[in-house]
Amino acid sequence: MATLGIHKDFLMEFARLEKPVQRRVQEVFDKFQAHRHAGLHLEKLEKPRDPRIRTIRIDKFMRGVVLAPASGDSFLLLKVMPHDAAIAWAVKHRATVNSATQGIELRNDVALERATAGVRALAGEVDRRLFDGVGDKDLVRLGIDADLLPLVRHLADEAHLDALQKILPEQQYDVLAGLAAGMTPEDVWREVVAVQLEHASPSASQEVNVVPSGDVSPSPAAPDDLSTAMARSRGRIALVTGPDELMEILERPFDAWRVFLHPSQHRVAYRPSYKGPARVVGGPGTGKTVVALHRALHLARQLPADAPDESILLTTYTRDLAADLRHSLEILIPDPALRTKIRVVNVDALAHQLVREDRGAPLTLVSDHKEITARWARIARRTGVDFTDVFLDQEWRQVVLAQNLRTPEAYLKAARSGRGTALGPLKRAQVWRAVEAFTKELALAREWTFLQVCAEAARLLDAKGGERPFRHVVIDEAQDLHPAQWRLLRALTAPGPDDLFIAGDTYQRIYGNKVSLRSLGISVTGRSTRLRINYRTTQEILAWSTALLTGESVDDMDEGTESLNGYRSAFHGALPRTSGAEGKPEELAGLVGQILEWTHAGVAPHEIGIAVRYTQLGREIRQALEQSGVPAVVLGGASATGHGIRIGTMHRMKGLEFRCVAVAGVKEGTVPLRNAVTAEETDAQQHREDLLGELSLLFVACTRAREALRVSWHGEPSRFLSSVRAH
Repeated sequence: MATLGIHKDFLMEFARLEKPVQRRVQEVFDKFQAHRHAGLHLEKLEKPRDPRIRTIRIDKFMRGVVLAPASGDSFLLLKVMPHDAAIAWAVKHRATVNSATQGIELRNDVALERATAGVRALAGEVDRRLFDGVGDKDLVRLGIDADLLPLVRHLADEAHLDALQKILPEQQYDVLAGLAAGMTPEDVWREVVAVQLEHASPSASQEVNVVPSGDVSPSPAAPDDLSTAMARSRGRIALVTGPDELMEILERPFDAWRVFLHPSQHRVAYRPSYKGPARVVGGPGTGKTVVALHRALHLARQLPADAPDESILLTTYTRDLAADLRHSLEILIPDPALRTKIRVVNVDALAHQLVREDRGAPLTLVSDHKEITARWARIARRTGVDFTDVFLDQEWRQVVLAQNLRTPEAYLKAARSGRGTALGPLKRAQVWRAVEAFTKELALAREWTFLQVCAEAARLLDAKGGERPFRHVVIDEAQDLHPAQWRLLRALTAPGPDDLFIAGDTYQRIYGNKVSLRSLGISVTGRSTRLRINYRTTQEILAWSTALLTGESVDDMDEGTESLNGYRSAFHGALPRTSGAEGKPEELAGLVGQILEWTHAGVAPHEIGIAVRYTQLGREIRQALEQSGVPAVVLGGASATGHGIRIGTMHRMKGLEFRCVAVAGVKEGTVPLRNAVTAEETDAQQHREDLLGELSLLFVACTRAREALRVSWHGEPSRFLSSVRAH
């Protein structure tokens, strides 16, 4: 039987083809199990760099490019392009086997030869070069080809390396990018090379050797052993076992994340088992949600045959994000029987169900924050407590509920780390008097806040003991969950192997819910992995957005600090644009002009997102767009189901992505929003935390963009923009 591999570039180009051409591609390769010479009519090229690279006619305008060795029964689909472009690409490229991973690489020999000659000509113009601190031996051990060392040695800075990204072999570029980002050769081996070796397909398993550093290296494959080399190229090549699997992949080409997990993602998602709670962290676009989805799939496959439905919980903090997870799970797991093993629901909804079932009646929930703070204000006046409504609300949520304090004695002894105003015993007694009055008022009205419901659900589960509702719990966007929600999550599954799998990024925390997992009995020591490669946002947008956070210290949810060191993108594009205007009409006019520019360039309206800090500005933007003939919808509103430009608050943009994003109204007084920031005189520590939350919100909005980002304001620009360079 023939072995067929699909290179991810092939699938991406296939996705952009018109439907009739896609159908023709499917017809051409539907018979791949037949002998290739009889069934595929692969054509040789004139003076190719690699005689194994052939082309095949799709129709009168399009050709496929295929790697097909002279012997053996395997081949690899590389590209599908217009006729002349396919021929030009095929004659310049050569397939090689990486010396470290033994996986397939594609080299543009013509471009590499020109680049090498170009840097040699500039050799005397700089005193220091990018990789002066790395020896040739380490570079070769990490898989850099010896013939590329002259080119590598003459690179002056990261800009030179980035300029070569499209022509360097992909695995070798990953190695060099890691070194350029400050990683040591040992770090690069572990995070770039070893993950490929550890998770090669079982069909590629061979004897492994130990290199001098103690790391493993595969025995070299035979020069023309294409099937083994393809199996060792996880993350770049998908192996197809038959025509049905090929058709299933080609029918949903835009869902490439189902097929092409990077080895670093695959290692985390498909590890056979963790001894306890495990965590994956990483900046926006690194694929944390993808890893969580694949982990849920892996756990579902490992369930015993008699396991009941909904044995696994896949959860997050909002209903909208849970709906996105449910949709993605349907794409990842077409089999309904396997999918029923996983329940997808947000934490608050699950808590509400558990408490409602215990009480036998629905609960009345108080969710309006203005209503809650108004109650605190009334109680402060009635009890004579000398604290503001905002302070009391935060003390209740961040100390009392966060630590599950139920008595005045417990509150008197409680630590208040993160709270900026010190409280002596008398002051604490005043606060507790207000807390008792607040909770009593809710109880008399038979009303609950969401956090109270979560706390009660956790108490009910702990009181019952015995068997827990789920065998495994997978948590996405973990950084925005409150300690009360974490106690519920801990109570939902018994401690043990694979009990909790946690995905999150504290740089994207937008609700101010700080937590120490360790203090809640959730230890991820030795089971925490950081993803460093962004697969959504261009390096230019990523660097600009990350610069917003320069100098900010962010916790890691485990009593340490987080870092964005080594965080980089796999793509390049245009620099972000910034635009200031005198007044709102001028800003809206400029925004409409940008949207028209994007749509005229071929970007579909639904591929464009506009982020704003408050909904009213979004409505005004929609009106301005519609007056210019551009359809638009405000997310969360009654008309949010159309096909126009997507407009949403920065909070609602969480978890979404678009080809092009405009962030509007980034002016002082709006970003940060005044009423979202505690006054410094009320609580200096909380003031700083609120500012960081508003900054993280802007960071989240900007990193929704894949290809283009525009940030605008009218009047005085936000103070947050002073740390980034305007373009």
